[in-house]
Amino acid sequence: MTFPTVSGSNLQRQKITLPQELEGEYNLLFVPFQQWQQSEVNSWIALAEQLEEQYPNLVYYELPTIRTLNSLSKFFINEGMRAGIPNTKSRQRTITLYLDKSSFQSALAMPDEDHIYILIIDRQGNEFFRARGSYTKEAEADLRDALLQLFGTDKQ
Repeated sequence: MTFPTVSGSNLQRQKITLPQELEGEYNLLFVPFQQWQQSEVNSWIALAEQLEEQYPNLVYYELPTIRTLNSLSKFFINEGMRAGIPNTKSRQRTITLYLDKSSFQSALAMPDEDHIYILIIDRQGNEFFRARGSYTKEAEADLRDALLQLFGTDKQ
């Protein structure tokens, strides 16, 4: 699976083209489609922060994925999210994607919006890991196995 080239803006108002402009050699992506799914994303964040410390070439991002909207609607949504996320690092790592969701989901073989998707990709868009939904110990074990294969060790 290859992550398609898409553009979005983070909550610091910086435009970013994905996957090419992601910071990490490998990037851990949380892709929610509905506002209520923030709780699923949040269930992973402590682990994501720990893994970033463990693997310096890994960076995590949240990619709220929303259908294409007009500029005014985007402004209200983005500013609402900015107001709810005071942490600068979190704002930099939250990149809102306004796009044709069905095309995006089809390109990534995401059949529904019932839960978040968790991916590891490189800057070329190659996918190395996929999970779905809230954090579980089993999903963590699978994620750690994928990272061991990518980095070859528990610690970088």
